[in-house]
Amino acid sequence: MSLTAGIVGLPNVGKSTLFNAITKKNILAANYPFATIDPNVGVVVVPDSRLDFLNDLYKPKSLVPTSFEFTDIAGLVKGASTGEGLGNKFLSHIREVDAIVEVVRCFDDGNIIHVLDDVDPVRDIDIINIELILSDLEIIDNRINKIGKKASMSNDKDVKKEAEILGKIKAALEKNIPVRRLSFAPDEWALIKNFNLISAKPIIYMANVSEEDAVSGNKYVDAVREYAERENSSVVVVCAKIEAELADLSDDEKREFLCDLGINDSGLDKLIKATYSLLGLSTYFTAGSDEVRAWTFKNGMKAPDCAGIIHTDFKKGFIKAEVISYDDLVTYGDEKRVKENGKVRLEGKDYVMQDGDICYFRFNV
Repeated sequence: MSLTAGIVGLPNVGKSTLFNAITKKNILAANYPFATIDPNVGVVVVPDSRLDFLNDLYKPKSLVPTSFEFTDIAGLVKGASTGEGLGNKFLSHIREVDAIVEVVRCFDDGNIIHVLDDVDPVRDIDIINIELILSDLEIIDNRINKIGKKASMSNDKDVKKEAEILGKIKAALEKNIPVRRLSFAPDEWALIKNFNLISAKPIIYMANVSEEDAVSGNKYVDAVREYAERENSSVVVVCAKIEAELADLSDDEKREFLCDLGINDSGLDKLIKATYSLLGLSTYFTAGSDEVRAWTFKNGMKAPDCAGIIHTDFKKGFIKAEVISYDDLVTYGDEKRVKENGKVRLEGKDYVMQDGDICYFRFNV
């Protein structure tokens, strides 16, 4: 399952430095606006300590963690929706991702130019959010102009319903309320999801702080958290400089380095966990002597759909899923004892997969 989070922010907030660190890609990170012109895509491994246990238990020939894509999108500026900076090109890149990670500058540094001359994270958030809202408003207005007359004269219930929903969205956008703050019934969402509205995408605010504030935060972080609470969004605090140093260390060195700083998890680990939660993602495993592998699925997916993530034939010919929970495997130590204690389950087509399930899919095509 391929899902992507787009990393956005004003110029010079540390966005590309963070992207370099978390994906270990050597893209251009310069102290001037528009250092990133085309979106850069990086695939990162999702850290999961459960794989260590499964690797020790099965001793497979191959160990394959699941992964996640991050797209670094060039810095937005005020007026992007009307063509300022690199304009709608950036907005189109954001429209293609599943979630937005908005990097916000929460540090003072006279050597790094702020595009607006001073540090004010809430103002910066508002600038970007308003540009996303204006871009969506243009789409909504165009659609209303196209179907408005038909809706007023037609007896078509779907057209009338769509016009009603579009009016609701337009009213919210004109008050600078993003679509993600609105609620829709499933049938209402079905009518508008193809518009791919940017402000409907879930968002995480990534507060980039100095090394001194990496543990305790600062007044800027407090302001971002207060803002995020109003829209039920998450805030992840990171230090781009620390992440850049971590990128070149081994796993053992990373743990020691973070321990010395009093930090439990790296910025990447925190970001991936927050993004997984935001998108409603979980992990199941396939395990054996040939391969132990982690697979990402969306919460609520049933066994045949999860089997289809491996191969479409698995879904097409699905018969049963043989399932062991990770916790039971840890408790009893190996598959044999799990079976002896009656903890291996055969699940059918209606089974809703759970995080940590270890599966063997039976199928026939």
